Amino acid sequence: MSEYLINGGVPLNGAIKVSGNKNAALPCIAAALLTDEIVILRNIPDIEDVHVMLDVFISLGGVVETTEPNVIKMSLNNIKTSGIPEEDAKKIRASILFAGPLLARSGKVILPPPGGDVIGRRRLDTHFLVLTELGAKVKVSENFTFSAKTLKGADIFLDEASVTATENAIMAAVLAKGKTILTNAASEPHVQDLCNMLVSMGARIEGIGSNILTITGVKKLSGCDFEIGPDFMEVGSFIGLAAVTGGDLHIHGARQHDMRPAKIAFGKLGIVWAHEGNVIHVPKMQNMEVNHDLGGMIPKIDDAPWPGFPPDLVSIAIVVSTQIKGTVLIHEKMYESRMFFVDKLIGMGARIVLCDPHRAVISGPAKLHGSELISPDVRAGMAMLIAAMCAEGRSVIRNVYQIERGYENLTERLTALGARITRVK
Repeated sequence: MSEYLINGGVPLNGAIKVSGNKNAALPCIAAALLTDEIVILRNIPDIEDVHVMLDVFISLGGVVETTEPNVIKMSLNNIKTSGIPEEDAKKIRASILFAGPLLARSGKVILPPPGGDVIGRRRLDTHFLVLTELGAKVKVSENFTFSAKTLKGADIFLDEASVTATENAIMAAVLAKGKTILTNAASEPHVQDLCNMLVSMGARIEGIGSNILTITGVKKLSGCDFEIGPDFMEVGSFIGLAAVTGGDLHIHGARQHDMRPAKIAFGKLGIVWAHEGNVIHVPKMQNMEVNHDLGGMIPKIDDAPWPGFPPDLVSIAIVVSTQIKGTVLIHEKMYESRMFFVDKLIGMGARIVLCDPHRAVISGPAKLHGSELISPDVRAGMAMLIAAMCAEGRSVIRNVYQIERGYENLTERLTALGARITRVK
């Protein structure tokens, strides 16, 4: 296992380029199953989760070629199996994204229970709902088996705005007979990327970017050459890093409209940035003080489905709040275990009251000191790294595999900004 050795207290200055959106790359890889023609995906992040998804694609009979950095060429003429390898399914939750396209292409899927981050209960019920509504039969044993002779369009109301269930429904519906209406669909930028990729392949999808999608099935999809959008979670992470270290940072390749929810939340913490074209500039001089609600009330930052504040940035907001003058309430509504890493921040000197599994009150600024940490998941791991970067002294972060599942070449990119970080085995 590898670990990071970090000496904190150094401002991060310079320019950094955003990687492709992990949460768009994974469903787009799965969507390549929907055609027997060549699919080229650009701006693919070189991270562990992508490697696992490509391993699954290859195990199903696909061919993958890296033609240049962050560009892959994929093709799958004949599906040789309907089973997802158990060892790959256990590694990432996104393995479930093969259910929709594999069902549409071959009529059967055998899916071991997916793994992934341990951030609380993550229901699979909505996946079962949308696929059965489209005509699939589901058998639950040690594995999940989906089968369907023919998929037919349906009017479906999702019981929750699940991102991956929406993506599975979309990928199954594009080749189903007739029209499908998805109401209460997720509309995150990565869902929009998947829809736009499928449209470029010949799919008929209306309402992209809204929570009502109308999909008219087609008989066949063609190949495509598609570019994945920027990872706005990574952008938010770098904004937090710049703010807490007192750095001056230019973030290249960001999309302004993706950052609007985050700008409101970070604004409550006195953190601002300028956006020129596709470059975000986080200036050195930040207010770093809580902006109270009307009447001097303590502000609240809470997550919600898009276009709310993204749940993947809650961990980042918690760490940033420890360095802000004032008190803020952070309410993580969606996952009951996502906040359990805050005890490590408290051990570093943060002033945090964990009210319950979903709410934390943070008072700052707190002087953090170096510590030995273990990354429990992608986002909490990045939050710990940010804490270590602004702490006095030396920190060790273990189980960095979890961080590197979502962040590409992280140590090299941060070192170029002046960070004192070393990756060792």
